[in-house]
Amino acid sequence: MPVKTLVQELPFYKKTSDLFQLYAQNPQAIFLDSSLQNELGRYSIICLNPYLTVKEEDGICYCNGLPCQESFETVMERYLREHREKNPTSLPLIAGAVGYLTYDYGRKFEQISSRHPKKIQMPEAQFTFFDNYLIEDTLEKKLWITAHGEQKKAETSISQIVSQIQNCPEMPSCGRHSHVAPYHPNFQKEEYKRAVDRMISYITEGDIYIANMTQQLQVQSSLSPYEAFRYLRSYNPSPFGAYLNYGDFQIVCSSPERFLQVRDGLVETRPIKGTRKRGSTPEEDQALRRELENSSKDHSELLMIVDLERNDLNHVCEPGSVKVTEHFAVEAYATVFHLVSTIVGKLRPNLGLMDLIRAAFPGGSITGAPKIRAMEIIDELENDRRNLYTGSIGYLSLDGSCDLNIVIRTALHKNGTYYLGVGGGITCESDLEFEYEETLQKAKAVLEALSDR
Repeated sequence: MPVKTLVQELPFYKKTSDLFQLYAQNPQAIFLDSSLQNELGRYSIICLNPYLTVKEEDGICYCNGLPCQESFETVMERYLREHREKNPTSLPLIAGAVGYLTYDYGRKFEQISSRHPKKIQMPEAQFTFFDNYLIEDTLEKKLWITAHGEQKKAETSISQIVSQIQNCPEMPSCGRHSHVAPYHPNFQKEEYKRAVDRMISYITEGDIYIANMTQQLQVQSSLSPYEAFRYLRSYNPSPFGAYLNYGDFQIVCSSPERFLQVRDGLVETRPIKGTRKRGSTPEEDQALRRELENSSKDHSELLMIVDLERNDLNHVCEPGSVKVTEHFAVEAYATVFHLVSTIVGKLRPNLGLMDLIRAAFPGGSITGAPKIRAMEIIDELENDRRNLYTGSIGYLSLDGSCDLNIVIRTALHKNGTYYLGVGGGITCESDLEFEYEETLQKAKAVLEALSDR
């Protein structure tokens, strides 16, 4: 008998950021958080009552902890197809899976090995199907609940959750930290600049046109991951933020970048290339914004990545449907400006979400072009595996839609240590000192959130 997901609008409104305090310590507590409310970040989603977790770790797929004979992609593909269910609402997700893909997961699609050992033990990919979602429409100030499963059980779960949340208090605001957390980089400054210089040589020699060069920072902090998340969403709001608690590790994310969205078969990707810090006065702020708007280097960077991502989408989209609908838009965030473009296409009707992920992951904005050679050079010049950094977090819906971010402005917490990656696009015009300083500027918001002072 087919399962139909129940969807109810609740007769009261509470912010999901307040409600999540009830669940943050639960196993598999996941919150997709649009703390920056704009056209990109209208909905926030709390995930409750997991019933199926599919993950890939060291090349083996597991379903609810038991090894499978099939690949992660095959299991996900079949489940999404066999349990397909229409979403008759305007809500982004009523039934499906939420989770992440690491950058390392994406290397297998191009058969690119790594010279670096795996230092952080965590699955390369993990998605969990939940019975219930609490969904906040931040624009209309409405709260919805969904329940997947047999009707009587679904009705009971809704009743139980409503009784839990209706008297939930508001969370107190976070005080502003006065310092950034001290950190330990995996590159010394001059070493990083030499690596960037070598990457520029690969560009001038014709191996690649552009590549993303990153360093990784480790932070020791007494702040809990949930406290760091609350701070980050307060002082560096983002449309694609998230908090994921997997018990032995936690993910704190404040990403401004959409990787892939699918709605009614329409695919959208929004690569970011080009960054400037925010100014300390309105005049300096505007000057830095104009500098980014008029930067030929940043425009050429973004243009190359747009070309790469158009090519990726053309592998799985209907001929002639892939178009650039917005070019060189400047977006403002708490600590930086970003230069962004938007590319759309129509997914071929015989293809699904896993086909799209195979074609486009990892995102071109954080690899380079051509993608395979750029990824090989990245592994040669960077000092560690990227792990989660520049992977993706988001949802895969049973109705065939999805929304996935690029994992930047993100800290992974495990065994008392926070790990975060920071990087930028390198072209033949790159200035070594500027590229190094840009990585630290991008780290600023997360390092401030991790400070315990």
